[in-house]
Amino acid sequence: MLDTGPDLSTGLFSHIDFSNGAVAAVSGGSDSTALLLLLKQHLDKTAPSAKLLAATIDHGLRQGSADEARTVAKLCADRGIAHHILAWPGAKPSTGLPAAAREARYRLLASAARAEGIGLIVTGHTADDQAETVLMRRDRNDATRGEGRGLAGMAPATLHDWRDWIVRPLLGVRRHALRDFLRRQQVGWAEDPTNADKAFERPRMRAALAGEAGAQRMNDALALAARQAGDRTRLGGEAARLIERFASQPAAGLIRLDPALLGAGADRAAVYALRVLLAASGGVAFLPDQARGEALFARLKAGFLCATLSRTVIDFRRAGIFLRREMRGLPAAAVTIDGAIWDGRRQITLNDAGGALLIAPFGAMAAKRLAVGGGETPPSLLRAALAAEPGWPQPVEKVGPEPDRPTSQGFAASAVVAPFARFLPSFDLAPARAVAELIGAAPLPALPLRGHSIG
Repeated sequence: MLDTGPDLSTGLFSHIDFSNGAVAAVSGGSDSTALLLLLKQHLDKTAPSAKLLAATIDHGLRQGSADEARTVAKLCADRGIAHHILAWPGAKPSTGLPAAAREARYRLLASAARAEGIGLIVTGHTADDQAETVLMRRDRNDATRGEGRGLAGMAPATLHDWRDWIVRPLLGVRRHALRDFLRRQQVGWAEDPTNADKAFERPRMRAALAGEAGAQRMNDALALAARQAGDRTRLGGEAARLIERFASQPAAGLIRLDPALLGAGADRAAVYALRVLLAASGGVAFLPDQARGEALFARLKAGFLCATLSRTVIDFRRAGIFLRREMRGLPAAAVTIDGAIWDGRRQITLNDAGGALLIAPFGAMAAKRLAVGGGETPPSLLRAALAAEPGWPQPVEKVGPEPDRPTSQGFAASAVVAPFARFLPSFDLAPARAVAELIGAAPLPALPLRGHSIG
């Protein structure tokens, strides 16, 4: 049984580095309100100089949300906590609203954190939320015969936009314990009516887990999440070691796999590594499904081939197994602003950060005019990879100083690890780091959890 006394905050937060402060996401519900007060207790005791900002998102989706935000503001004023109300402006989508609201929430929280020079966002997700998430994903996997990758649930830490850490310190705490804490503190909380609306999936699952009848199912779900998290972390570590050992980048946009990978004796990890590299090469956010990854790996074992999966051409030749972005579906010439992600694979940095630039794929015709080669990689593959890189839409007149990639005085294009660029759970740090090092992406920010590692 968890200790819900006044010293609960010490155990919950002692492994988290708050040296750069924290933004606490506080909706006014019981979980986030308890999170804020427990975190304030902890920082007052251990790091009184650390900056703490409470942020409440007003999605503007229902009546009463503005009043709830003002109630949180009053609580914060009474407790001496800085507080911002962040509004989600503009028209709301008619479909996919929960996902869009979640995206807006994290975007607004990240913006608030950056504006205050804070490097950490803390949320109040609980063990109840974790069990609900795992069971909903399991039901979807059963319905679609999915691989079960999501059954690890929510990670204790997630990197957002390769920049901001989101930490969930309450994943081991039940909601009733947090409410008991608030009652002892004589602090109330808001009840969001949508949490009881069974038109949505999560309230239906929450109702199914209510009471003694759902207790065992919840415990089973949490045990499943722990097992899956451990397995996913171990598999990611094995895949990362295979990437470091067998993968290289002969040129921007071109990955070479040593065929020895096929006989390394770690097929499960090798398939996972291949799926991650395919998604990164193709610039897609999701890994190709397990069955297709296994089928491709079996075909590679059978001999030379040329195939396409996840927008990536897989070309197995005597010189190696090469992965590159296929030409189909590349972005059309378009005005691109500073910081934009191009084709899911490249982040554009304009030399004039305040302007915009017309950018298009370099193109096969332009690539043919460049002198390439000088190594073991076939020149045709170098040109094919170059053709799918961002470049000027105008014809190239001269050979640049780096023959294996386009040059431009207007912008720079840095690599992005597509499947992990938006959200990187701490389960997947090892393969994300290995791919980032392989393709020259920005290094991962330090994990803010003591006692955890990327390996």
